Amino acid sequence: MAGHSHWAGIKHKKGRADKERSKIFSKLSREITVAAKLGDKDPNMNARLRTAIQAAKQANMPKDNISRAISKSEISGNKNYESLRYEGFGPFNIALIIETLTDNKNRSASGIRTVLQKNGGRLGESGSTAHMFSNCGIIHIEKDKIKEEEIFEIAINAGAKDCVNLDKIFEIITEKEDFYKIKTELEKKIETFNYSSIEWRPINLIDLAKDECEQLLEVLNTLEELDDVQNIFTNANMKNLQ
Repeated sequence: MAGHSHWAGIKHKKGRADKERSKIFSKLSREITVAAKLGDKDPNMNARLRTAIQAAKQANMPKDNISRAISKSEISGNKNYESLRYEGFGPFNIALIIETLTDNKNRSASGIRTVLQKNGGRLGESGSTAHMFSNCGIIHIEKDKIKEEEIFEIAINAGAKDCVNLDKIFEIITEKEDFYKIKTELEKKIETFNYSSIEWRPINLIDLAKDECEQLLEVLNTLEELDDVQNIFTNANMKNLQ
C-alpha cells in the first residue's frame, strides 16, 4: 500500500478537529459543485458527481451540505473552476503531485510555491515528477461485502488491471480512463465502497526516518490548508510515523 490512500490513513489516525473537518467539507463541496456544473445534476447519470457524493458521505458530510453544493452549480456561473496539476519537490527531495480545483491559477501557484520554498522544496515544471508515479483508479471494497472469487471475476471481466486481496479489503486497480466504467459495473453488485478515487501512485518509495516523516507531514498539512488544493500525492514511505 502506498500513495494517497496510505497518506489519507495517516491523517485519519491523527484525528480531525472541527477546523480540519470544515476544510475537508469545503474541498468536497467544491468537487461536487464542479462535477454537477460540468455534467448532469443527477448522480445516477454523472459518474464524477456520484463519486464526489460518495466521498462526501464517507467523510460524514451532512446531506444538506451535499444538496447545497449541487444547487450551487446553477448559481456559480461567474466562477469557472479548473482542475490543475502542480508538480514539485518537498524536503528531502520527496516528489510531489498536487491537484487543485481553482478559479485563480496564479493564486494557486503562488501559494504552493511559497509553502515549498519555505520548507526547502521547490515547484517544478510540468512533467518533473509525473514520470515517478502511475496515474490509476483505485477502488477499495470491504471483504464482508462480497466473496473473493466474485470480486475478482467482476473486476477482471470489467477490464481492471489488477485485483488484490489485502488485510481487510479488496483493492481494484484500473487504468485512469477505465475507472468510472469499472466502478459503474461494480456498483451493480455493491452499493457502497470503502474508498474510490483516481490517484497518482508512486512507482518507487523513498524511505524516511521518523523525524523526516514528521517534518514532511507538517509541509503536507500546510499545503492541504490552501483552499485550492484538493489532493496531494507523494513518493515518501511514511511507515515510520505509525
